[in-house]
Amino acid sequence: MIGREAERRDLQDVLERDEAQLVAVYGRRRVGKTFLIREFFDNRFAFYHTGMYHVGFKTQLMAFRDSLRQYGLSDCKVLEDWHGAFQELRRLIESKTCEGKKVVFLDELPWMDTARSGFTAALEHFWNGWASSRKDMVMIVCGSASSWIIGKVLKNHGGLYNRVTERILLNPFTLHECELYANQLGLVMTRREICSCYMVFGGIPFYWSLLKKGLGLPQNIDRLFFQENGKLKNEFDELFLSLFSDADGYRQVVQALTHAPNGLTKQALVETLGIRDGGKLKMRLETLEQCGFIRKYRSFGKKEKGALYQLMDNLTLFHATFLADNPSNDEHFWSANYLSPRHNTWEGLVFEHVCLQHIPQIKHALQIGGVLTNTCSWHHKPDATYPEGAQIDLVIDRADNIINLCEIKFSKDKYVLDKRTLDELKRKRQIFTAVTHTRKAVHLTLITPEGLADNAYAHEIQSQLTLEDLFCILP
Repeated sequence: MIGREAERRDLQDVLERDEAQLVAVYGRRRVGKTFLIREFFDNRFAFYHTGMYHVGFKTQLMAFRDSLRQYGLSDCKVLEDWHGAFQELRRLIESKTCEGKKVVFLDELPWMDTARSGFTAALEHFWNGWASSRKDMVMIVCGSASSWIIGKVLKNHGGLYNRVTERILLNPFTLHECELYANQLGLVMTRREICSCYMVFGGIPFYWSLLKKGLGLPQNIDRLFFQENGKLKNEFDELFLSLFSDADGYRQVVQALTHAPNGLTKQALVETLGIRDGGKLKMRLETLEQCGFIRKYRSFGKKEKGALYQLMDNLTLFHATFLADNPSNDEHFWSANYLSPRHNTWEGLVFEHVCLQHIPQIKHALQIGGVLTNTCSWHHKPDATYPEGAQIDLVIDRADNIINLCEIKFSKDKYVLDKRTLDELKRKRQIFTAVTHTRKAVHLTLITPEGLADNAYAHEIQSQLTLEDLFCILP
């Protein structure tokens, strides 16, 4: 198994605890939740069932009965409701005489909760009335519909309130993990190509598994997105339908953020969408953040009220830039536009996101992995004193009295720092120091794929990081 060391440690800890465990595993579609659970437990479950997508109440119960019979309850009666279904599950577990933990894995749980089915109440009763009293019981609930998992399980205010003993948010792979996975798949790729692939797919293992050996990245992207039967041609729409019950509402938030590369405040989102600032928007933003679609961050020195929400999901950005409003039916669109200005602009924007998705690696490269830090961005609107304003891509505020102002620059070759760019960086530092009144030492840090070309100006940068640093293995 590639990566997932922390999650495997959490699951091992669950097995070693001496009381009943209710584990919630969640994350965006295709990130590998089911694979993790099945691999870790080697498919050795007391019971395992997967909900069915977009089928009715009776069909869900029929499928659940089939699973009960498959795992040993040959005399399982016809199920009339979910209360009866969980009673039969109880009977199945009680029939298991083997020692050790009884692991029950309910996958795609949200799909089982059809309208007016009483599923959630029955699940609550099963856990509270029986399962939670058994020291040998481990129940794992999982699902791609993260809004359901978060709302009905993690933030449940009814029978499951505060009952989850372990929550595992499965994040996408890092660049290093994608490199390991690419090698496992037999893909021969340079780190530069892996980074380019990451800009499109992010660290979602399923997308990487679709890459065909022997084809270059442009040909693979054409095959997956732009050919008539491309496997990912409709992935954006399917992604939101599978993740969120209110797919249109979530999609509207994401689409609004695609037009604001640096993010929007909650109030700006309210104005852009023409909606009320109520509980629904708060829930959508929290869920999108927990799924990794967006990040919430504060500008340096700002309070919570001025927090910004920024779109971070690479596939969503790719879709918004090249698929959403693309009238072309060219099956070779990506290959034909691989070196276009539009592609270069997108690449520069998404490289910033790749860096922001690897903050721990950046800290490690700066040798401050053990230093308490706060990471944010910073911008100063134009005013009478500083009419041009200023913006910093990434600010690392360190407890050792140093602040790194990180400028992220994408280039094909070594980045050539000229006097004009250096003066601009110094200007930003001067405005930052004056406006924030910081007494810390402010270091200029440049992050580029290939590093800085050696010239008279490069030595005035306090630290520089390259793509290689983003691939580092964390201790």
